[in-house]
Amino acid sequence: MDDLASTNRTDGEQGAAGTPAAPGTDPGPLPGGRAQPKTDKSEATRALILETAMRLFQERGYEKTTMRAIATEAGVSVGNAYYYFSAKEFLIQGFYDRMTHDHAADARRRMAHTRDFAERLQIALDSWLDTAVPYHEFSAQFFRTAADPTSSLSPFSDESHPARATAVELFREVLQGSELAPKLDAELVELLPDVLWLHLMVVVLYWVFDRTEDTERTREFVRRSTPMAARVINLSRYRVFRPIVRDAKGLIQDFILPTIGKTAVK
Repeated sequence: MDDLASTNRTDGEQGAAGTPAAPGTDPGPLPGGRAQPKTDKSEATRALILETAMRLFQERGYEKTTMRAIATEAGVSVGNAYYYFSAKEFLIQGFYDRMTHDHAADARRRMAHTRDFAERLQIALDSWLDTAVPYHEFSAQFFRTAADPTSSLSPFSDESHPARATAVELFREVLQGSELAPKLDAELVELLPDVLWLHLMVVVLYWVFDRTEDTERTREFVRRSTPMAARVINLSRYRVFRPIVRDAKGLIQDFILPTIGKTAVK
């Protein structure tokens, strides 16, 4: 069993749920028990703990890696480790945050010179698969924690809102930077980024259980499903499909979006 933060503070810092010991330290936790770095040094310490945790999870497995082991390998006190991540499972949220920002930056760079919607969507999904490569070995272990609908680590939870908002904004750019966006109903343009993020979640679920080399089956799923999704969205602009589009939009707004933490339903 992991050591309790309250019994292992040797450097004067409090855990994420407590109050920092000295003036000028980080003011409080991010959602999900993650301390907010305020200086380059604290950001470097937080990144070091994350990097160390990922290496140990790969070498030993998630269940066998304790917070004490992570702190020891990182060269920080156990109290310091708990200051940035109030429990081991919140390292998962740290990985999710970092990967989401890395993915968004990489996808924006890749799709900068194309306006074709299908190509932009394909680029965004391929970019996620490439960014996620280092995490695949222990993704199933993480999934068991994140799949709990009551868990703050669920991608649908309020605590995951910052990372999810980053991903949804990327899909908003995928659509609005394309030639298709001006041709679609304005309400549909507003709704689609959330729907495209949900499509990514389907890809993620398939990826978690994919044990083919270089997750080739997931990549093939993306290659074949993306043009289909793009065609369906493109067809929505034609008058004959408007009743179906309105019905689908109503279902999404009434039954899907309300299940996602901090999602505004208009």
